Amino acid sequence: MEKTKIKFTLNNEEVELMAAPSELLVDVLRDHFLLTGTKIGCRQGDCGACSVILNGNAVNSCLVPIMKVQGQVVQTVEGIGEKNTCHPIQEAFMDNGAVQCGFCTPGMIISAKALLDKNSSPKKEEIKEAISGNICRCTGYLMIVEAVNRAAEMIRASEKREGRA
Repeated sequence: MEKTKIKFTLNNEEVELMAAPSELLVDVLRDHFLLTGTKIGCRQGDCGACSVILNGNAVNSCLVPIMKVQGQVVQTVEGIGEKNTCHPIQEAFMDNGAVQCGFCTPGMIISAKALLDKNSSPKKEEIKEAISGNICRCTGYLMIVEAVNRAAEMIRASEKREGRA
């Protein structure tokens, strides 16, 4: 199959690769870039395990043809936080017991980050809506909602300290 050069921003870095138009973003992330935090679950867009942020919005990467990311901005769970410092969302997930088996965690963190990047003071219903495309079979969602709420508090406190609030 004929391949095309694709260029996009991945976790704040310009990347390019040769890919077939039929390849999906989830497979390119995992197989080409070795970013395995993006999980493969249902391959139908129902579970949210493969969630990434595309141009500021959480999307199911199993539904995104690689051609659609030409010139776009993609962030995976590996692009959240710093090398030696967790992002407040990651910290809050650990501190609030929102991580159990861990399979859904990257997708949940991505969905939470997409929400908090746009709204650092979400109501619980907004949090529930933001993670509604992600299935978790372990936590019962309460701890996840509490973790996202705690992360929002941490982000607001950080912005206040830095004079951005």
